[in-house]
Amino acid sequence: MPGTCVIGLQWGDEAKGKLVDLLTAEHEIVVRYLGGANAGHTVVTGGEQFKLHHIPSGILNPGVDNVIGPGVVVNPAVILQEIDGLEQRAISVDRLKISDRVHLVFPWHITEDHLTNARLVGGENIGTTLRGIGPCYRDKVGRTTAIRLGDLFRSDFAERVERIVEIKRQQLSAFDPDIAGQLDAPAIIDEYRGYARRLEPFACDTTPWLLDAVEADRAILFEGAQGSLLDIDHGTFPFVTSTNSSGVGVAAGAGVPFKAVGRMIGVAKAYTTRVGGGPFPTELEDAMGDRIRELGNEYGTTTGRPRRCGWFDAVAVRYAARLSGVDEIALMMLDVVSRLPEVRVCTKYRIGERETGDFPSHVDDLRQVEPVWESFAGWETDITGARVWDDLPLAAQRYIQRIAELVGRPVTRVSVGPDRVQTIDVPLERTALEAGG
Repeated sequence: MPGTCVIGLQWGDEAKGKLVDLLTAEHEIVVRYLGGANAGHTVVTGGEQFKLHHIPSGILNPGVDNVIGPGVVVNPAVILQEIDGLEQRAISVDRLKISDRVHLVFPWHITEDHLTNARLVGGENIGTTLRGIGPCYRDKVGRTTAIRLGDLFRSDFAERVERIVEIKRQQLSAFDPDIAGQLDAPAIIDEYRGYARRLEPFACDTTPWLLDAVEADRAILFEGAQGSLLDIDHGTFPFVTSTNSSGVGVAAGAGVPFKAVGRMIGVAKAYTTRVGGGPFPTELEDAMGDRIRELGNEYGTTTGRPRRCGWFDAVAVRYAARLSGVDEIALMMLDVVSRLPEVRVCTKYRIGERETGDFPSHVDDLRQVEPVWESFAGWETDITGARVWDDLPLAAQRYIQRIAELVGRPVTRVSVGPDRVQTIDVPLERTALEAGG
């Protein structure tokens, strides 16, 4: 049975966690395959809210295996806090597996993040969460100063930490001469040995385990993190994350052949948000942007930072959907725009006298575009109680259908609130024709 993948189609924060939680009931395994503690997925069920950073959103469903794949970078302290928090709320983590190939975030990564990656790019903050994720991935690619989870259990672990600390002291002292005294190798060794004892029951080589699961035709759900427009190669570089957060990164991050993914679901909000710097063509830097932020509670799950808000950008979402090979779209947080007197969608970009439906490859070009707008009369109705398509106002239905048409993919699910039950399965014929079948 080919697996299902959930991919964000904007700049992250699209409410992927809710969709993964809903889809878990149809799957036996949920795999988180990229990112780290910089990604926060919020799931609301039974009136309870769960905020997850490393652990797959499927953990809330008993009987499901949850896998953290080799493409993830793990902060041991953070994941142990998550484990403890779940157990305190009577959520079992017995079926959690962490790849021994995941790379680990160490104190020097967080220090490096504050000293380097947090600096401005052309006067604009790059948007790092300051959790050491980028520096950890940089060490992964550099290889010589990287440590994986499996290395914690090796006899030469202490020696490796001592060697790396000496290298990091030399490198980081160029930014801060006092840094040498802040990296205490013996203390770090003791701290991480403690983490090793607690993480060892979860650690295993998940790659052959998942390959066996694929060959056994088990139902696997792959959980994306961040969003496609933050992809290191295909996003708004350099205002991106450190991995392939679009659909092209699934196979590498999980350790399975790409043909193991047979269904790709793209997730997008009914509007657009972004955190940190970088171009944002449909951004609303006015009272309407502030209103959307408050209605949608648009503050980061991980950092608490206010998100930048704007109208739905069909050019960007269509690009992300094509890049990731998306089959269908889940449109989230429709209840937020349902309280507005007017709703807009960007249908094309205007560059000088020319209009285009293509997403520029360079951020400087993206900054220059002017959105071509299509306006919709607001339906100004509380739709949080809607449970089927016909419960939605006609104006809301038309808005969803137009998005499907512009993006070129059918909208198959619509979220009208944070809880599991506040989700509408859209009859395929309602949006498939508008999306070109």
